[in-house]
Amino acid sequence: MENKQIESNNLKVIKDQMGYEFLMNKKCNEFSQHITDSNLKNICTEASKVHRDNFNNLKTYLDSHQ
Repeated sequence: MENKQIESNNLKVIKDQMGYEFLMNKKCNEFSQHITDSNLKNICTEASKVHRDNFNNLKTYLDSHQ
């Protein structure tokens, strides 16, 4: 089965979102390293994981359409 190409406007939206997810992963991870409160540290760590997973899911989606 041949993969359908992504339209250029949709590709731009996906790439933009990947950039946002990458940045939020990085920021949440960095915040978690500087926070001493364990509850806030856990929240930042979990948020970092969510953004990393979102980025990876978008990348997998893009890779499947090449």
